[in-house]
Amino acid sequence: MIRQLVEKALYIKRLTPDIENEINYELTRLGYISDVDYEALELLMTEMDAGRIELVPNP
Repeated sequence: MIRQLVEKALYIKRLTPDIENEINYELTRLGYISDVDYEALELLMTEMDAGRIELVPNP
């Protein structure tokens, strides 16, 4: 699920509060992070650091 949320953020080139909340919920619910999910989150952070993904603030 986390990987799908990251894919959504990468596709729309934005990390919205909803996507961020869903990622946090999944991390809390699972209590661990798989290698695949870790790599997806790492890619998301890299893209954000490079300015290719916009962090959308809460309204």
